[in-house]
Amino acid sequence: MGGTPVFAGTRVPVQTLIDYLEGSETIDDFLEGFPTVSREQVFAFLEEAKDRIVAAGS
Repeated sequence: MGGTPVFAGTRVPVQTLIDYLEGSETIDDFLEGFPTVSREQVFAFLEEAKDRIVAAGS
C-alpha cells in the first residue's frame, strides 16, 4: 500500500477509520464494514494516537 499505515494483518488503512469518524459514523459502523479489523485494534490505534497527541503537546 505504498507506506500507508494499515491495521495489522489486514489491508485496511487506518485513514479509513479516521474518515468514518470524521463523517459522523460510529466505530461499530466501521467494524461492520471492515470485519477483518477487531475492536481491540481500533481502540489500540485510538489510544496510540491520543498518546502521541498528548506527548506532542508536552
